[in-house]
Amino acid sequence: MTMSEPRVLVLPGYMNSGPGHWQTRWEAAHAGFERLQMPDWMHPDCDAWCAVLEAALAREAGGEGSVLLAAHSLGCLTVAHWGARHASAATRAKVAGALLVALPDPRGPEFPRDARDFDPVPLAALPFASIVVASTDDPYGGVAFSQQCAKAWGSRWMDVGARGHINAESGLADWPQGFDWLMSMKPAAVA
Repeated sequence: MTMSEPRVLVLPGYMNSGPGHWQTRWEAAHAGFERLQMPDWMHPDCDAWCAVLEAALAREAGGEGSVLLAAHSLGCLTVAHWGARHASAATRAKVAGALLVALPDPRGPEFPRDARDFDPVPLAALPFASIVVASTDDPYGGVAFSQQCAKAWGSRWMDVGARGHINAESGLADWPQGFDWLMSMKPAAVA
């Protein structure tokens, strides 16, 4: 990791992110990116996933605003629940910003039954910069739901058009636009 490269914690969604996923590609290209390993990718537990994020941030050596979060799908809901119910003041302060991509609706028909304890979604403002990125044809979460969450969280809302669940099947490869959005929240210490 160079001095101009921020520390990024990667939060995949349900079933993890495979080799062609933009999260995996970013990790391979940037030494400062670390994927959080959840206890059970197939049977996600909201409290357990939030505890993993809290512990990872507690271990981070950086000070205030030193870490970015790159979340996809259920990883986005993890960030929201962690911020509302699990974060300590010290760990919350370490987050400079969060890229929240393909926000799933826990009340939607395609949402995995094994992850139902992620509902209801907290609608409290996030205490750090955030960008919610949505696709117009995401089978797991509609535009209206992502806009409602973005507004409640104080997030910027970005529309990437018809890109499905904004995953490996979306044809984004290294997804430079998403990477630029993430880096727009880069900590001042590494600017």
